[in-house]
Amino acid sequence: MGILEGKNVLVAGVTLNTSIGFAAAKVAQEQGATVVVSNFGRAMGITRRVIKKLPTEPALLELNVSDADHLAALPEALGEHVDRLDGIVHSIAFGNPETALGGKFLDTPWEDVGTAVQVSAYSLKSLTMACRPLLTRGSSVVGLTFDATIAWPGYDWMGVAKAALESTSRYLAKYLGPEGIRSNLVAAGPLESLAKKAIPGTEKYNEVWSERAPLGWDATDFEPTAKAVVALLSDWFPATTGEIVHVDGGVHAVGA
Repeated sequence: MGILEGKNVLVAGVTLNTSIGFAAAKVAQEQGATVVVSNFGRAMGITRRVIKKLPTEPALLELNVSDADHLAALPEALGEHVDRLDGIVHSIAFGNPETALGGKFLDTPWEDVGTAVQVSAYSLKSLTMACRPLLTRGSSVVGLTFDATIAWPGYDWMGVAKAALESTSRYLAKYLGPEGIRSNLVAAGPLESLAKKAIPGTEKYNEVWSERAPLGWDATDFEPTAKAVVALLSDWFPATTGEIVHVDGGVHAVGA
């Protein structure tokens, strides 16, 4: 019996099979969960093909977390597949690579900053609130971050957005804790995902991790991060909330 046996989980933001969201959906299914995934727009076609590679093809919902109508319709859409929601995986972020990333920090217009913060951080709150009617005591919300305690080369306004995401998770933990709902984040090291490839200069991150990770680091292996996500979704962390679990080979804990 898996650690998510009998649980229902929404994984929001699955595009390619080279993504943490896809890996989390796979491990969640292997651990017994019924999984529903989401994406929106033109990416839906890609997602529809990719999820056929999962152990069981999950239901796919169209969900743009910046669209109020999509969020309002989410409980009913989820209700067609599950009677409650035990977990949410927030695997969503966006920063315009032309203006908000790659060393353009000082010149980024507010419109692009606002988009990065809304999609990458505020959406953790808006998605959770949209799902709230289906959440129960013991439900778990898990988001994904890239350690926002320092400034990374080229990460720029996405780093600011991730800092906002980390703070948002702590406030969700504060306000939803009395309902028995947990909110935590997983801070992964650099993985060869679509998101990483969209950020100019991130090849330098691999050099840092190859030199500094005490446990070593395989940027093509998504499973360790997915396992951490699934562990936080499970009942094995019943008194843990507002936490950031690092899955980075130990880089966050050591100096140069």
